[in-house]
Amino acid sequence: MSLDTTADLSIADVRSVVHRLFIGCAGASLRKEDEQKSREVAALVARLAKVRKGAHLVDAAAGKSSVGLVAAELLPIGRLTVLERDPGRVKACRAAQARLTRSLPIDIRHADIAEDAAWPDACDAVVALHACGPATDLVLEQAIRTRARFIFVVPCCYGDAIPFFAQADAVVRKMGFVADDLIRKRMRASIIDMERKLRLEVAGYETELEELVGATVTPHNLLFYGRQTRTAVRIERAKARLAALHGRG
Repeated sequence: MSLDTTADLSIADVRSVVHRLFIGCAGASLRKEDEQKSREVAALVARLAKVRKGAHLVDAAAGKSSVGLVAAELLPIGRLTVLERDPGRVKACRAAQARLTRSLPIDIRHADIAEDAAWPDACDAVVALHACGPATDLVLEQAIRTRARFIFVVPCCYGDAIPFFAQADAVVRKMGFVADDLIRKRMRASIIDMERKLRLEVAGYETELEELVGATVTPHNLLFYGRQTRTAVRIERAKARLAALHGRG
């Protein structure tokens, strides 16, 4: 069943498509992790309904492209490009693509998101679910570079490979009263995400942060939503805040 509006989308629809595309065995049931993934995918695909009919969607750091391929089946997007560097996952993407009932141009690319040449010259929207560590920053940079109209990114993990990690850590450590390691970790992650949000706004995006699903589904549930507006006042305000944040590091 193809869906044209957010109101039409249900978790049952998404669960059914996830089973058909990625399980493919009539007698098998979804595992616990598949059920959790279905809830995340349903929440994200519902938000992708903001994108215009016929849009070109890029699913970056896609894994098996559960978001991109379910969106291709249930939303009226016009084109899908999938970017994934792991050959086994690329193979799984192509196997799932063969089970789609809806026909549209789909380009599954075995490629690293860090490579400019891996990306299409233009697209309407970029989505990335659980882009791990610095992959989130790469997706945001490439989405900005290609001037995507919409961005939907859910980060995963906050290790020291993240570009702003050291500066965020320095900001927290300057607060001598923050002695608990867990609180430091959470504050550092929040500062990293604030820096990401400000970079998007400097690039001309109106941004929103929200919980994609409840923390009982996944603790990595923060959704970055960006819409290209190029509002001069917002850009200048974000530049000042970003400069102040970097100065504190």
